[in-house]
Amino acid sequence: MTSSPVLDRHGPGPGQPGADGPVVVAATKARRARRPRALIASATLIAAVLALPLVFLLVEASGSGAGADARLIFRPLTAELLWNTVRLTVAVTALCAVIGTAAAWCVERTNVPGRKIWAVLVVVPLAIPDFVVSFGWASLWTWVHGFRGAVIVMTLAVYPLVYLPVAASLRGADPGQEEVARSLGSGRVRTFVRITLGQARGAILGGCLLVAMVMLAEYGAFEIVGYQTFTTAIFTEINVAFSLPAASALALVLVLLSLIVLGAEGKLRGRGRVSRSGALAQRVSAPYRLGRARIPALAGLTALTGLSLGVPVGSSIYWMATRGHDSLTGVSMPMAALTTALYGLLSAGLATLMALPVALLAVRHPGGARRFLERSTYLVLAVPGVVIALALSYFTERYLRGFGYQTAPLLILAYAIMFFPLALVGVKASLARAPVSLDEVARSLGQPRLTVLWRVTLRLTGPGLVAAFCLVFLSVITELTATLILIPTGVQTLASQFWVYETNLSYGQAAPFALVMIAVAAIPSWVLGRFFDRGAADPRMMT
Repeated sequence: MTSSPVLDRHGPGPGQPGADGPVVVAATKARRARRPRALIASATLIAAVLALPLVFLLVEASGSGAGADARLIFRPLTAELLWNTVRLTVAVTALCAVIGTAAAWCVERTNVPGRKIWAVLVVVPLAIPDFVVSFGWASLWTWVHGFRGAVIVMTLAVYPLVYLPVAASLRGADPGQEEVARSLGSGRVRTFVRITLGQARGAILGGCLLVAMVMLAEYGAFEIVGYQTFTTAIFTEINVAFSLPAASALALVLVLLSLIVLGAEGKLRGRGRVSRSGALAQRVSAPYRLGRARIPALAGLTALTGLSLGVPVGSSIYWMATRGHDSLTGVSMPMAALTTALYGLLSAGLATLMALPVALLAVRHPGGARRFLERSTYLVLAVPGVVIALALSYFTERYLRGFGYQTAPLLILAYAIMFFPLALVGVKASLARAPVSLDEVARSLGQPRLTVLWRVTLRLTGPGLVAAFCLVFLSVITELTATLILIPTGVQTLASQFWVYETNLSYGQAAPFALVMIAVAAIPSWVLGRFFDRGAADPRMMT
């Protein structure tokens, strides 16, 4: 078979395979040469580490057999846990969506007196661990029990997860769309529902997702108020019944439920996006004058901060005052605080460091396979802390002959795995705001990749990295379930020692640890608030 002279001299013609062959081949080779192989390898390794808890569950499920798994899953207990978990999650998420959005609108869009003070006070409850809020309420009033108590406690504990992104969204929203709607005859209420809430839709859904995931993984708060969910049942199966197959079966159902929540949020978010009316347009909306509604707005904000902040802090002070003579017996408070801070610092640093290559790959080198790799790391959100602790214990016992079990490095790794998605969100948001052109200029001047990363990229993304670090640090300080399983023998953190005293009804001894946890967590909460305030100036932060 002879070749065409045209093909021999000029390559394939238009529409033929290999058309513009030399150009395409050269571009392909250049693209392949630019592939960040080290970045891909690092991100793949991190994704594999994050997949260990899911691998553990699948191994346990396959080892028990399909029949045994079916019997464990399709029990009356599972149906009861499913009902308890779903109804509580729906109720708390809905309440947080309403309260968080209303508080954000009052603070950011109205002339309510003391707006800057309220902006701080409504965020501070984020620094209070959920189980401390539960302790504050349940230790004072016996009626705070069961479903009612769980709804009250968790709503007051986690509504800032909705408030923060919604406040940032409202602060950076385009007022032009509301002005156009009003000029076309739309009333205030209709404009608020269709335009204002429409612009904040992504932020509301993102906050609701965080609330729902926290609800599915919470343990301490539910244990205190006596409300049984999947996580409390899993912890009981492990520590009381010593039934790992039953715990794994319940964990699989919880993972499936969490994946349903993640999928639903993604589907709702993907129905549409709200854009600004002009490129880089940034105007501040004039504050809405409350008029006669000023007093109800002030009363609402006062009640919200009093219930969410005043009750836990006031309860701790009350128990210290009534039983202060023995409040510090048994353990060194400074040592527990130092241990907690050290674990938090190391875990936050590790999680942020792990998130950097995954975020760089997703933002600077997008692609189908790389996006799938990045999205797969979010699956760890669907796994409660007790399961992550069990997975690490399983792999150390099976493959390392127990080496590292109940040691500080293993606990720090568990924290980094648990809160990796939180670090990834902060790092990605910061990288999306950093102009890639500056990296390209540095590369064109002959600087190697690592030098560009260190001298250009990391400096541009500094605020986001600090915010991601603080978010993980805050989460580690308030983490309980994995800590109770993996903490080294003879070592205590603020959360674990508080839990020991609380379960023994030693409220006077537990109260100081609660107050110290609040004080330590207040600093990263303030930094997070500043990050959301800064990020609102860039519309990309709300997407």
